[in-house]
Amino acid sequence: MREAVAIIGSGAIGGYLAGALAGAGRDVTLCVRTPFDRLTVEQGGTVREVPVRLATDPGAVRPTRWVLLTTKAQDTAGAAPWLSALAGPDTVVVAVQNGVDHRARVEPVAAGAAVMPAVIWCSVERTHPGRIVHYSNAKLAVQRGPGSAELAELFAGSGFEVAQEEDLLTVAWRKLLSNLVVNPLTALTLRRSRIFAQPELAGLMRAVLEEAVRVAAAEGAKLGPADIEAALRGFARLRPESGTSMLYDRLAGRPLEHAHLTGALVAAADRHGLAVPVNRTLLALLAAASGHRLDGTD
Repeated sequence: MREAVAIIGSGAIGGYLAGALAGAGRDVTLCVRTPFDRLTVEQGGTVREVPVRLATDPGAVRPTRWVLLTTKAQDTAGAAPWLSALAGPDTVVVAVQNGVDHRARVEPVAAGAAVMPAVIWCSVERTHPGRIVHYSNAKLAVQRGPGSAELAELFAGSGFEVAQEEDLLTVAWRKLLSNLVVNPLTALTLRRSRIFAQPELAGLMRAVLEEAVRVAAAEGAKLGPADIEAALRGFARLRPESGTSMLYDRLAGRPLEHAHLTGALVAAADRHGLAVPVNRTLLALLAAASGHRLDGTD
């Protein structure tokens, strides 16, 4: 019998995870608000159709062992009806979302199911409902512990690496370093990753990261100057044509995820009495741009 998994959210990450798991022989149900004709994944110039079951009504699903929550962080509360329908006594909700506060965000709506925070690296774009383009990376990280080995087995043969980490807090903050730069700067400039080769941005990127590392250390993450240099080298290696989830949301006039990225950094800074003027300025600009159409109308 094929192992069953439900995925909540049919955006870029949800769609790509559905394709990866279905390709590994898992029985995938993709839980969506609006149906579409078919799910296709483009990778390396090849397009394939993915055989997944679409569900548009929480009343049509039943509890399952694995639930992957892939909605944007600000849309977590909207997943509550799905989680209530999918949660059973042994259900694990894998929170595949950005940010560093997965448990606090997801547990109130998880209907008693266990919540497993996950950090993901996956450059992927939804170009149209049901159409996914993958650019690079396919990795998940979770805290080593109950269920982590089973999750790795679930993804066996999918092309996804599942890393079982001893210190997920540090991993999550290290990932946030990247998100604090690439998401805001692409969204605010409306340009893809080629902008990170511009020397004019070097000082701004470094300032964002320096503030973030100080806050991360105060939160207990083991980050330091070496992580800043590693992040900057990583930006230089990004594929010029790749974008970010925040850029795609701004282009579509959707609300941005700033409150759970830059906002999470600023909130943590406030808890520790640390000054983060550069990130606070970016947060104000992102808040002003969030959910606004590019023609200037709301």
